[in-house]
Amino acid sequence: QVQLVESGGGLVQAGGSLRLSCKASGSIFSISRMGWYRQAPGKQREMVATKTSSGAADYADSVKGRFTISRDNAKLTVYLEMNSLKPEDTAVYYCNAAGVQTPSYYTSSISWGQGTQVTVSS
Repeated sequence: QVQLVESGGGLVQAGGSLRLSCKASGSIFSISRMGWYRQAPGKQREMVATKTSSGAADYADSVKGRFTISRDNAKLTVYLEMNSLKPEDTAVYYCNAAGVQTPSYYTSSISWGQGTQVTVSS
């Protein structure tokens, strides 16, 4: 079973920066795709950025050029560097992992973290 723990959220002024981290734990050899999603009040959860173990990254149009996703595969950790933050980036940010290889099985199931709040004040 994969457990994901996020950290790094908080309150920041518009134009500021934050760095989120998410570490996976459990008996894991590798994770195919890790990423970040967010959900603002009254809105659906949306993809922010994802990255495969081979390095292919995908970003939502709204964050391109401002956010950078990175991974440390050996540490089973994914990061989200957020720069030039805007009030509309305010949301709960969730870490996501899919395609987990353990010593005994592979699962395509998706795991979620508990979320971390990011609030950007104007």
